[in-house]
Amino acid sequence: MSGVTIRAGVPGDEAVVAGFQCAMARETEDKVLDAAVVERAVLRALEDPARGEYLVAELGGQVIGSLMLTREWSDWRDAWWVWIQSVYVAPEARRKGVYAALYARVQERVEARDDELGIRLYVEAENRGAQATYERLGMQPSTYRFYETPLPEGFRAGRD
Repeated sequence: MSGVTIRAGVPGDEAVVAGFQCAMARETEDKVLDAAVVERAVLRALEDPARGEYLVAELGGQVIGSLMLTREWSDWRDAWWVWIQSVYVAPEARRKGVYAALYARVQERVEARDDELGIRLYVEAENRGAQATYERLGMQPSTYRFYETPLPEGFRAGRD
């Protein structure tokens, strides 16, 4: 998509990014999130990069996509894996290269740093469209499976 710019997320972006996250939860898992909790969490990361770093895609001054980066230390390699999380592109901007532009910025970042060794992400097993996009950009399926142990419902109010 011509004219798309990629920049670091900043405080002030939390409402649109949180809106994206609520929309993604609804689209991918038919889950309704508490918008106030999500907005608070996004703002915390925007104010504290140790929690996560957002990149946003803009077109004509309007944010049309975003993703969050987190890091995982690898004691096997003495370096960081960069995880792409919370990917969302507005429906009207999909299939126009917005995610590719975001991903290219992540690649540039990782290649420029001596302490980061690669990029990882996880995707819903049934989200074939996203998987095809990631593979078109050169990502490969991992041999790892993802497991989780969520806390019991209601254990921590406002979190799941």
